[in-house]
Amino acid sequence: MAASSVLVREIPQEDRPRERLRQVGPEQMSNAELLAILLRTGSRGRSAVALAEQILKRFGSIRDLLEADLEELTDIPGVGLAKAAQVKAAIEVGRRIARLSNVSRPRILSAQDAADYMMDRLRFQLKEHFVALHLDAKRRLIGEEIVSVGSLDSTIAHPREIFKTAIKRSASAIICLHNHPSGDPTPSYEDLEVTRRLIECGQILGVDVLDHIVIGSHSFCSMREKGWLD
Repeated sequence: MAASSVLVREIPQEDRPRERLRQVGPEQMSNAELLAILLRTGSRGRSAVALAEQILKRFGSIRDLLEADLEELTDIPGVGLAKAAQVKAAIEVGRRIARLSNVSRPRILSAQDAADYMMDRLRFQLKEHFVALHLDAKRRLIGEEIVSVGSLDSTIAHPREIFKTAIKRSASAIICLHNHPSGDPTPSYEDLEVTRRLIECGQILGVDVLDHIVIGSHSFCSMREKGWLD
């Protein structure tokens, strides 16, 4: 009887690519394991990982695989049109993400830069919005997050929530901003206390808190420029 296709679920638990991804994350996986997840199944007598290794051996490297066309992929025994299409689609998604990441990202080098970036989105809000800007080591913006939305005149921003996404994005630093619906950007005592706690947590976590900026109706207050973060 001819051997049937080997399914990922038939591979020993410790060798299943999807289980490995869940346990250790994609960063710790080999190229063959990641490719096996795209293939989903192997071919006659071979696991998806073994088939992925054959594909990589055929093209020499993961970089050379980027230029492979459908015909070249389907020439490999065990790779039909469906598997080849899955690989090509994943490569194209990766290309598009890479193009997005190459789009010029603003550098936030001053309180003015940060205030200009968020001013129009925050100054008209009727409730306090607490926002964290995530920056890389060169102070380029890699992400932003509305951490919390408060009542008419207050917001709650817990350090756990503020740093969670920043750490996930491997941010080197953050700039915090929130608005005062009253229009007066003067920080409150609570604003200063939250900032103090954020700086302490950032020092422990290795994420610099560069500034905490309060946005008013037509102005802003930078705690860094006021010397309140020193």
